[in-house]
Amino acid sequence: MEENIPVVTINMVSGRDRSAVQECLREVAEAVSRTLEAPLSSVRVLVNEVDPELWTVGTTLKSEEHASGPSS
Repeated sequence: MEENIPVVTINMVSGRDRSAVQECLREVAEAVSRTLEAPLSSVRVLVNEVDPELWTVGTTLKSEEHASGPSS
């Protein structure tokens, strides 16, 4: 097993444009490679997309925000 492999996990509510998420993955990988001086081929970046009905801000579900406006 290789050591010192940077692994970055991004958790977000699902629903963003797929190409924007992919661009984010690429840019995060490049930033991690540059700042940690790690070979780009060793950097792992993944996204966990969560259904808006399974994510809350306080007690407000993300799926409810569109109906009532954003939560504080």
